[in-house]
Amino acid sequence: MRALVLAALLSMPTVTVAQTVAEQLNDYPTAARADYVFACMVTNGQSREMLDRCACSIDEIAAILPYEKYLEAETVLSMRRVGGERMSFFQSAAMAENMVAELRRAQAEAEIVCF
Repeated sequence: MRALVLAALLSMPTVTVAQTVAEQLNDYPTAARADYVFACMVTNGQSREMLDRCACSIDEIAAILPYEKYLEAETVLSMRRVGGERMSFFQSAAMAENMVAELRRAQAEAEIVCF
C-alpha cells in the first residue's frame, strides 16, 4: 500500500503542486502590491524603513483578504471618489459598505503588525 501511495505522489507533477500552493499564498499581482507600497510610502514617508513596513502591510492584507475582495473594495473606494448621482450606490449600499469594512479591518490588522 505504501509503495502505491509513494508511486502516486512521485508521479504527480511537483511544479503544478508548488505553483498551486504559491498561487494560493500569493494571489495578489505584483503590480497591485507595488501600487499599495508606493501609495503607503507617499503617505508615511519615503524611507527604507517605510518600504519595509508598507511591504509588510500589503503582505498582511493579502494574508487576510483574498485579492478578489481587495479589488472589489478598492473599486468601491475609487467610485466613491468620482461622485455624482450615478455613483450614489457606492456611497450608501450595504454591500459596498461591507466590502470597504472588510478592507479597513485588514488594513487595521496590518497596521498593528507592521507599524
